[in-house]
Amino acid sequence: MTGLLDRVAHLGKWVIGVLIGLGAFARLCAAVIARLPRVVKRMELVSAQVHFLGNHSLAIILVSGLFVGLVLGLQGYYTLRRYGSEEALGLLVALSLVRELGPVVTALLFAGRAGTSLTAEIGLMKAGEQLAALEAMAVDPVERILGPRFLGGFIAMPLLAALFSALGVVGGWLVGVALIGVDAGAFWSQMSEGVDFWNDIINGVVKSMVFGFAVTSIALYMGYSSRPTPEGVSRATTATVVAGSLAVLGLDFVLTALMFSSN
Repeated sequence: MTGLLDRVAHLGKWVIGVLIGLGAFARLCAAVIARLPRVVKRMELVSAQVHFLGNHSLAIILVSGLFVGLVLGLQGYYTLRRYGSEEALGLLVALSLVRELGPVVTALLFAGRAGTSLTAEIGLMKAGEQLAALEAMAVDPVERILGPRFLGGFIAMPLLAALFSALGVVGGWLVGVALIGVDAGAFWSQMSEGVDFWNDIINGVVKSMVFGFAVTSIALYMGYSSRPTPEGVSRATTATVVAGSLAVLGLDFVLTALMFSSN
């Protein structure tokens, strides 16, 4: 009986800790969003973060997009060939990338590359008491440090997802048309006729924006709430990848159910 009570107590303690963490995360997100009108007035800081987060993640995004498109084109061709529908390869590749793989895989790579960088940067600032120094000089660290990074990640994520999908389509074309011999006209015509701008492309952009919001805010929160020690920063960096990836996959299911269930 005592062991059962101890387990219930540990479970309750864990649930309370999770709720406290979610509350602190929501408060930080609200504080950052409330300061965005003032952050927008200093676009030089935002553009620097877009360059830092987007440009430094560009290589892995482009290479990954190309190889995902190559594999998708190869697998899609062998699947469609069973039904004599090889001409629909372009449509299959485009819809898979624009609707699903582009936003999701880009967000996962973004969490592993840019998210960890943000967490480590903010965590090291906290460990070096730079955030405390800003507060001592009457400078709001949420507005000066977190705001530009949040907006930069929110802007960079859809751009990276678009480039990922574009390179994926090129990869599918290379395998299907240049390597296997699918008719190029059928490849592009099926794609242009079957991909709807609002239902497919815009929904994919909305997905990538939601993922950018989630990954960037999680990365900033993990760094801002980390313990000011090397071990604390390393744990926060690892937690960013885990929490960001789970958030992306969970949000992907919810958004897919909302966007494409009626199509």
